[in-house]
Amino acid sequence: MNADFSERRVKMVDGQIRTTDVTSAPLIEAMLSVPREAFVGAGQRDLAYIDEDIRITDGVSGGGARYLMEPSPLAKLLQLAEISDTDSVLDVGCGTGYSAALLSRIAKSVVALESDPTLAEAAKSTLSALDCQNTTVVIGPLPQGHAAAAPYDVIFIGGSVEEVPAALLGQLAEDGRLVVVEGQGNSGVARLFVKAGGVVTGRRAFNAAIKPLPGFERAHAFEF
Repeated sequence: MNADFSERRVKMVDGQIRTTDVTSAPLIEAMLSVPREAFVGAGQRDLAYIDEDIRITDGVSGGGARYLMEPSPLAKLLQLAEISDTDSVLDVGCGTGYSAALLSRIAKSVVALESDPTLAEAAKSTLSALDCQNTTVVIGPLPQGHAAAAPYDVIFIGGSVEEVPAALLGQLAEDGRLVVVEGQGNSGVARLFVKAGGVVTGRRAFNAAIKPLPGFERAHAFEF
């Protein structure tokens, strides 16, 4: 079975990742080595390498469903951040920990932030089993980030949002990068935010349709 999953990882990289202009050697190596099937339920493992989002929880207390992001947009977003082995990374909405595992292979350190305690515990267990020693799982509200370990060279938001909270932008180090998809469905746009001279600016990178991350809805102003 393990050999079968290894073959599926190669097919995922060759058929879904390389074909979408992902050329980062460290990222490709990470996607070849991290067992994506370990981050879904036992009954979902045969679906782990399909080019679709995989639901990992229905959500609790109105928090909304959560998903393991489709491999190709995930890879494109991580490549957009230009992560190096000297970078500290905040992974916002780590879910069961797959994105954190990939990041652990290419960054110096990773803080994996999760608001759902059940998902956080699953991430902690799997990341430990995979010996991701440079990764720390923390529990807290996603829009607030994790100021205790800030600033970060890279912040990755693992789902689409309506707007990026100022709290997250404020946790970027000088020359830090934040990657995110703003907007839902076919209106989603991947954006790269960069902090330079103490000022954060953003630019459009590419279109991306990924599942929303609960908690990042835009506050609606009161209208008379």
